[in-house]
Amino acid sequence: MMNKDNNINNNEDMDENFEGATPESIDEEIHSQTLEGQKRKPQHLIINKETGKVVNAETGEEVQSIDIVTEDGMLGSVSSSGRIVLCGANAYEEKYYYNPLFKRVPESIQKELRIICVLYTQNAGGVFTIEFEEDGTITMETNADEEDITYDEVSAGLLIGEIRRQRQDLFKALETYYKVIVLHHDISELLSEDETDDED
Repeated sequence: MMNKDNNINNNEDMDENFEGATPESIDEEIHSQTLEGQKRKPQHLIINKETGKVVNAETGEEVQSIDIVTEDGMLGSVSSSGRIVLCGANAYEEKYYYNPLFKRVPESIQKELRIICVLYTQNAGGVFTIEFEEDGTITMETNADEEDITYDEVSAGLLIGEIRRQRQDLFKALETYYKVIVLHHDISELLSEDETDDED
């Protein structure tokens, strides 16, 4: 189970924490703080190879995600499983997070992702994230605080299946975007693969 003190809670770039600010100004503030030496205190992390859990060596607390800065100065998030977090929502803190690494995704799609995440946590509760696997495929994760007796894991899983069916085209487009922009795959090959899949 995911502790509610996870990345969705602690990220300083939660858009709800920046009332009146534009996404561009938020990104610039975060990146300038990170790149100009106003960095958070470094954490020493321990990875348990058997369980895959990441623990803060000083506090002993489990770390659910890790902030990263890429070579071009973009701040992003990686889940403890190593997947790139695209976005997520936390019902406990009533917050939504969108990874600024993907700020070039069309705004209409960003809004759709926000609706998916927020509605999910309103209906199922807990913490919900949409993430990219290493090969660029989309995966959705849901967890809840161990003390949350209102969270129904079965219903939460069924809701994820429903979202995947209803938003199949959206997720396919995002996977293609990730493979082309991040993994540098040839778009013509990806499109020909899609046409082959459609014929089947």
